[in-house]
Amino acid sequence: MIHALEYFFGSYSLALFIVYIVLFVSSLFAILKFISIGKFWSDSKLRQSDNAPGISIIAAAYNESVTIIDNVRSLLTLHYSRYEIIVVDDGSTDNTLEKLIKEFELVEIPEYYIEYKVVSSPILRVYRSTNVSFRKLTIITKINGGCKADAVNAGLNVAVFPYILNTDVDSVLASHTLSDLIQPVLSSRKRVIAVGATLRMSNSCVVESGKIEKINLPSNYVVRFQEMEYIRAYLFGKMGWSSFNAISNVSGGLGLFDKDILLKTGGYDVKSLGEDMEILIRMCAYCCEQDIDYAVKYIPKTLCWTEGPDNLKTFVRQRIRWSRGLFQIIKDHRSLIFNGKYNRLGKIVMPYNLFFEFFAPIVELLGLIFFIFMAFIGAINWDMAALILLMVYSFSVFMTTYSILLDHLISKYYDNWYEVGRLCMIAFFEPFIYHPIIVFCSLKGYVQEIRGKKHVWGDMVRKGTVKKTELID
Repeated sequence: MIHALEYFFGSYSLALFIVYIVLFVSSLFAILKFISIGKFWSDSKLRQSDNAPGISIIAAAYNESVTIIDNVRSLLTLHYSRYEIIVVDDGSTDNTLEKLIKEFELVEIPEYYIEYKVVSSPILRVYRSTNVSFRKLTIITKINGGCKADAVNAGLNVAVFPYILNTDVDSVLASHTLSDLIQPVLSSRKRVIAVGATLRMSNSCVVESGKIEKINLPSNYVVRFQEMEYIRAYLFGKMGWSSFNAISNVSGGLGLFDKDILLKTGGYDVKSLGEDMEILIRMCAYCCEQDIDYAVKYIPKTLCWTEGPDNLKTFVRQRIRWSRGLFQIIKDHRSLIFNGKYNRLGKIVMPYNLFFEFFAPIVELLGLIFFIFMAFIGAINWDMAALILLMVYSFSVFMTTYSILLDHLISKYYDNWYEVGRLCMIAFFEPFIYHPIIVFCSLKGYVQEIRGKKHVWGDMVRKGTVKKTELID
């Protein structure tokens, strides 16, 4: 039994190591290809052309009064010719709606007709501005649906353009976001059903009038660990999987979607706690069933800055929800696993999600228990164990620092190498501090899902970003 367990843990670790090496190589080639090809259409053409694909931006808001004005102004400054902004006030109990009405000179459109193409809680009112400067803006207020998915579905029922940009209203987008995200759609021979890009933390950034004026390294260490994780996940993970057209999810913080496919799959699942991953899996499955030659793309550029949880309690609650969402997806879509009918989705995406995402924290816990047991009975070769642990630790630090350095070489978001170095330094502490918290959250989420515990959507208190005037003061 001991030998069998040794072979199991060794084989699992080796398989995961091989996957990471493949992703390392493929992500590097994907990024180099992106840099060498450049843009299919120039930003100026997409800004001016009446033939540019129309994009409906849907941003859900619930009790966002602290940041709502700056964030909506950010959306209004995007450089693109054909787009609309739909802010969904999901039954806020603060003065979010009042602030929007006052700032953007909104009036109710009582005769507005709404066709419910996908299920959502009832829309109560639709507002438009009397100021021509805000003609792209539509505000809808609805009965609270208890989750973001319901709010996005409400926005889908109002959207008029063929592409949907799903984002969070607390996010700040780069001015060229729409033109960058539409590039893969215009340049691909396949039908691109979703496009994503890198997200990073806005917590310590300087924002003025809805625009990022200065990007700073997060001062809060909970947020800084998230910044590190996001950069690695997008540049290393997403770009690596994009080479195989096997991306498992496009972030709910920033994702461009083909509205036709999105509607035909029934919109977002309001019962799912991992709605961003679940909807993409359904969209890919639908394309396979309909013999649609599809693609999901990622671009290695930061286009969105989002306010991350800055305290452990909120962070843990978020990650528990994510792990429960993964559990639900594996359970609800288990028929796709190793199902040849679904091509890459069935042969690569779902098996990877099962074995190396879902089972990973379980295997880690069992491996730790096995290691302690082996140490207790004196069956460990400590020289070999130390060497293996050092190799695993070094590989982890290397992959993280590689992603951070590559990100800086490509885009230079930070002003100097000192900040880059400070971000790289926390990679040395991740295996001992951040990663155990992630494993704990995953396991706790699984237990809660098995027990059928009702999930309560807690509020994340928005503190807003730093403003120039605050720096001067």
